[in-house]
Parts: sequence; C-alpha cells; structure tokens
Amino acid sequence: MPQQCFFCSQNLTNIDYKEVDLLKRFISSQAKIIDPKHTGICASHQRKLSEAIKRARFLSLLPFVRR
Repeated sequence: MPQQCFFCSQNLTNIDYKEVDLLKRFISSQAKIIDPKHTGICASHQRKLSEAIKRARFLSLLPFVRR
C-alpha cells in the first residue's frame, strides 16, 4: 500500500517558505531535499515543497549545506 501524501492528508494547499519547522522535515542531515519516494509526497506537492525550500535557502532561513 503506497504512502499517502502528507500535505494531501492534512488538507494543506499552500506550502509557505516561512514555515521552517515544516520544511525541515523534508530535508536530510546534509541539507538535501529528500526524495519523494521516501517521503511519500505527491508530485504536485513535491514541486511546491522544493520551491519553498529553495526560497527559504535564498533568504537564509535554511542552510544550503551542513558541515
């Protein structure tokens, strides 16, 4: 049975770049975006999530890399 998308199950349509705690759930220990096969996120939400993570990185809310 495939995993259900986290955002679909929570009825979230917008993924905001300012919600850093939510975005951190989908970032690995090396600050990479986790593959949707492992997180179970649908394609449309994965696109919105990656865009929000990239915006948060650009505004220094999230790191680009971890040392």
